[in-house]
Amino acid sequence: MYRADYRRVRRNLFLSFRAESRNLPLLITEMTLDGCTALITGASAGLGHEFARQLASRARTLVLVARRETRLNELRDELLSHNPNLSVRVRVVDLADKSRIDELIRWLEQEKIEIDLLINNAGLGDYGSFATSDPERDDRILQVNIVALTSLTRRLLPQMIARKRGAVLNVSSSAGFLPIPGMAVYAASKAYVNSFSEALRGELRGTGVTVAALCPGPVHTEFGDAAKRPGGEPERGPEFVYVSVETTIRDALAAVEADQPLVIPGFAMKLGMFLVRLTPMSILRLAWRFTGKRGS
Repeated sequence: MYRADYRRVRRNLFLSFRAESRNLPLLITEMTLDGCTALITGASAGLGHEFARQLASRARTLVLVARRETRLNELRDELLSHNPNLSVRVRVVDLADKSRIDELIRWLEQEKIEIDLLINNAGLGDYGSFATSDPERDDRILQVNIVALTSLTRRLLPQMIARKRGAVLNVSSSAGFLPIPGMAVYAASKAYVNSFSEALRGELRGTGVTVAALCPGPVHTEFGDAAKRPGGEPERGPEFVYVSVETTIRDALAAVEADQPLVIPGFAMKLGMFLVRLTPMSILRLAWRFTGKRGS
């Protein structure tokens, strides 16, 4: 039995016992990915690309959303070559533009595509001091990391609730667990995603819809190169904390099916984030005094 299957069986037995002991009706949230219709933002590279690859053999339909049309088309062709029965739809959308999000929702309605797995994966970052940041770049980070994620969830959630089936997987970051000098806007945006995901999960209890947040640490993707400033270098952590893209996505999808609220791939990051979340802010402030300023 796979680990996710074991956790799901164990959880269902616990819920059954608790419901019987309290004489309550039992409604178990169990989202299977087999035959799902998934929308993946930021699908042209990195984690989004791998989400599509791992879902291709299980999903009925994939809606791939990103800005780079050539990459999306290449990914679609790759997926279809290995999964001829899969339906893959490509939509070129700049999530920093709210009007394009509205167009995406209208297109889904016109095509009668009912999404039951929303993966809010798209995200932007920036390395460097906030005081010297590009205001337009800051605005795009907030629009993509917060506004687009919130808007897509709000627009697609009611139909999931009506069908009593669905899942929202928000790709956050371990950076969302603490303020990070030199990544102030990015870390704050991911703190929003963590809080929003937990609150939404609480609201949806008993509806048949589940919410999970994926909070990876360092992963070898294009994120670092995209987040660096002109003339700068991407931030690099020690190699032992890195987790492969494949493992990160496998853990995330298993968490959705097991109805887990949070997934932090990799033992080192799990331990590190556990300790960080226990550390008083006064200790963190002291640590920042000795690490000096980050960025420029």
